[in-house]
Amino acid sequence: MPNTAIALVTGANQGIGFHIAQQLAAKGLTVFVGSRNLANGEAAAKDIGANAHAIQLDVTDQASIDAAAARIGKEFGHLDILINNAGISKIGNPQGPIEEIVKGARITTAPLDHIRTIYDTNVFGVIAVTQAMLPLLREAKAARIVNVSSGVGSLTRTLGEGGEHLRQIFGMYSASKNALNAITVGMALDLQKEGITVHAVCPGYTKTALNNFQGTKAVEEGAREPARVALANPPLPTASYTSTEGTFPW
Repeated sequence: MPNTAIALVTGANQGIGFHIAQQLAAKGLTVFVGSRNLANGEAAAKDIGANAHAIQLDVTDQASIDAAAARIGKEFGHLDILINNAGISKIGNPQGPIEEIVKGARITTAPLDHIRTIYDTNVFGVIAVTQAMLPLLREAKAARIVNVSSGVGSLTRTLGEGGEHLRQIFGMYSASKNALNAITVGMALDLQKEGITVHAVCPGYTKTALNNFQGTKAVEEGAREPARVALANPPLPTASYTSTEGTFPW
């Protein structure tokens, strides 16, 4: 991917998204820092440097998505990299270990509106942003889409040998990431003939607000695999699902 490329990272004002944007900008790319709150995005872009530009983007608000696409189209006319990073894992601010938090997030007991809220961001938000950005991605020579997923979304790992902990914490977040994986495959199949590659990436168990900062990886480390896949030259085969550990089974 040339260093003159244009990239958009959703949910980039903090956490893994911020560091993905920072790593892309460090390679010379022009990076749009997507943030629901524009002031937070502007502060993040200032920290990243001259190659970063804040853009107001709420993945659950179609008007916000359309306005972001219109701005990128007006300023550059194309988009080389879309990184769908924005995501949520819980409703409210429950405290304690993940194993305790997930007790209120079981598929059989979680309030339906909570599940819908998780899916609105993690699944439908990704579809909405991607659909809106596709005309711009089609104007690029070798565009790629990177969906920030999770290893907990792998049903094969969850149900297989050694998946006891994944089964213990399986809930609405895990299910949403499995749905995101299915969306990734669908996008890859749809766009393969157009030369646009689509990838799912697991950052690993990273210290972020998603897990009350209980992860074992620093955010800089968690951002490396999404950035690597976004910049890979030649691109990884479409419909890849990777982490720093290697390829994950769907």
